[in-house]
Amino acid sequence: MRKIPLTRELIRLAGPIYIAQMAMMANGVIDTVMAGRLSVVDLAAVGIGASIQVTIVMSLTGVLLALPPLIAHLYGADKHAAIGREIQQSVWIALVFGAIAILLLHYPWPFIALAELRPAVEAKVRAYLDASAWGVPAAFAFRIFFGLFTGIGRPRVVMHFNLAALALKVPLNAVFMYGLAGLPALGGPGCAVATTVDAWLMALLAWAWCLRNPEYAQLRLRQHWSRPDWQVIGPFLRLGLPIALTFIADVSAFTFMAIFIARLGPVMSGAHQIAANLAAFAFILPLSIGNATAILAGRALGAGQPQLARKICGRGLALGLSLGIVVSLVFWFGAHTIAQLYTADARVRAVAAPLIVLVGFYHLADVLQAVSVNALRGYKRSAIPMVIYTLGLWGVGLGGGVLLGLTHLLGPPRAAAGFWLAAVVNLWLVGGLVTWYLDQVSRRALRSATG
Repeated sequence: MRKIPLTRELIRLAGPIYIAQMAMMANGVIDTVMAGRLSVVDLAAVGIGASIQVTIVMSLTGVLLALPPLIAHLYGADKHAAIGREIQQSVWIALVFGAIAILLLHYPWPFIALAELRPAVEAKVRAYLDASAWGVPAAFAFRIFFGLFTGIGRPRVVMHFNLAALALKVPLNAVFMYGLAGLPALGGPGCAVATTVDAWLMALLAWAWCLRNPEYAQLRLRQHWSRPDWQVIGPFLRLGLPIALTFIADVSAFTFMAIFIARLGPVMSGAHQIAANLAAFAFILPLSIGNATAILAGRALGAGQPQLARKICGRGLALGLSLGIVVSLVFWFGAHTIAQLYTADARVRAVAAPLIVLVGFYHLADVLQAVSVNALRGYKRSAIPMVIYTLGLWGVGLGGGVLLGLTHLLGPPRAAAGFWLAAVVNLWLVGGLVTWYLDQVSRRALRSATG
């Protein structure tokens, strides 16, 4: 790591992570397109089912996002033999959280009641979620695989498996959704069956390859299985639980934002969906840089080099903001063109274009917070960012959105633009606070090392 320029090393790690994350998002796009060829009911069921499934599974697998920085610390400290034990203990954690996910997917009545679905849509949503439940163990197993190989600085391995999963998605969807190869046509829920089969194939292949590869024998992944060890599980949960709760706060705030905007009619809702989709896709870039920053910073801290870790964080922020400015410029100057690419409806385009401009400001703040919060995970700090996120998202973000978008308290209601204005203000506030906290934590680590 010393011999390679830090920025180049960050790009080397962030690139494969970015491609892997984009491949995962592409799976959802494929499901939407293929369900749209069936019927409106199937399309609605897939959209609603996927939203519920992602909320449940991603929230609960969020606890495993503690794994990459923990592995990076051990790898940087040359404690390779301890990595196998960390992986084994993460499996015990995954069993508990995976069981909760399966239970919620099989009994999703709180989500169904909130959505107030028509019977035909509800039946397909329940079938979608039942099929998704069978894939939960594979999803958790692959998340652990992701944590291991990103933690030791080999994200290209994860990228290859994610691209393989993407290549299989269309043919598997066709088989289960349209009833090819003599199988019954399952319609929209068939894409959940395809995802489950795909997930199991990738998880089994990934771990079979890993465990049989002599290059990773030093990690002691095949050592005698250990019982739950709270000396390992305790620190894991102290880092992982706030990460999961941060994700829940983020998802829930955005969900309620969409619900409030939906009350303003289909034009406002459609324009908001365009803006939200752009923000989500743009977020993958700073998220990948943040992951790479956390890995390198964690490795440096494990090696007892806090000065290098602080320098890595600075480079990560500089790289993220440099690329973020380019993305924001595209949003600012190409807003009308981008809106035209999404929809032919002139009314939706007219509302969406100003929102896309706001997404440009939102994205720059997203860069700041995404890199900083992930870098803090490299320092094993996640509780304070969780508090900042929760208060900001539900207070300034959602609360401010309601005031600006739906009420006359701060002037005429600004509809969807009011919600996005509040989101921009909130994210800059959150990003600033989290970045300030990162600066304090990194300075404290330096003082501890020199004192």
